[in-house]
Amino acid sequence: MTEDVHPESGAIGASAAQPTTPGATLRAAREAQGLSLSDIATRTRIAQRQLDAIERDDYPALPGIPYAVGFARAYARAVGLDEVAIAADVRRAVSESDLGATRYEAFEPLDPARVPPRKLAWVVAIVVVLLVAGYTVWRTQLLTPPTGEQIAQRDAQPASARPAGPPPVAPAAQPVVFTAVDDVWLRIYDEAGERLKDGLMKKGERFTLPPAAKNPMILTGRPQALAVTVGGKPIPPLGEADRTIADVPVSAEALLARGASRATTIDPPPAAPARRAAPRRASPSPVSTDSAAPTVAPAPVPEPATPAAAETRP
Repeated sequence: MTEDVHPESGAIGASAAQPTTPGATLRAAREAQGLSLSDIATRTRIAQRQLDAIERDDYPALPGIPYAVGFARAYARAVGLDEVAIAADVRRAVSESDLGATRYEAFEPLDPARVPPRKLAWVVAIVVVLLVAGYTVWRTQLLTPPTGEQIAQRDAQPASARPAGPPPVAPAAQPVVFTAVDDVWLRIYDEAGERLKDGLMKKGERFTLPPAAKNPMILTGRPQALAVTVGGKPIPPLGEADRTIADVPVSAEALLARGASRATTIDPPPAAPARRAAPRRASPSPVSTDSAAPTVAPAPVPEPATPAAAETRP
């Protein structure tokens, strides 16, 4: 019996050492792990003075009830205690004090350990401001009409230095259309063997090649019965009349190249025959009119006789 009531007994000492407030419980857990208050501040990202207020159960020193509960939960999580039980004890302690009647708030802050640091928030804010300013300047320049000086400088530039107009339409973007001028059977397929068109086309029927077709080709026995256009431009026949053609490429590029090669292989017109030179006439030999000493001029170099030359000979 004496041991049970002795003030220095182990049981009584353990009972007296048992913490009775949330702050004392948190402080005892921290000291048992050999941690300092600055270590808890680093783990929870809570100011050390606010952690000290939690340990002393000085809740009026905190911004409000939600902060007191939130800080206590983060502290409990850092030292491995039951954060739900600690939060309940803090609410009970606050409700019993004057703080609960004067500073009630209906929300709790987020976990301070998960809130981004203040420097990161400032960096994000500066980046957002710069982006908004850059977009405003770009939008202003885009909507501002050119001045007279800028227009004069642009007109003074040579044509080669001016921005080029819209690029020409690529061959692949031009539609390829097959029109049956007579009943004809055909098969159009791509490089994978998938049939894009297979069967009889009646006279006047049209078929437009799918733009996404890869290396399309055609098989038909009457190529003369098909009229082919690329972007509205007619293309020469795909083959000789009533001669079967197979594996003939019919993409826009291939058909345009086919038309260009056909235009360059047309024979030039025959040259005009050369004009023959007219034959030269021989001039008559001069005869002297002096009766005393008739002389005859030297005969010219013999030339082929012509009827005209024979008549003038004496």
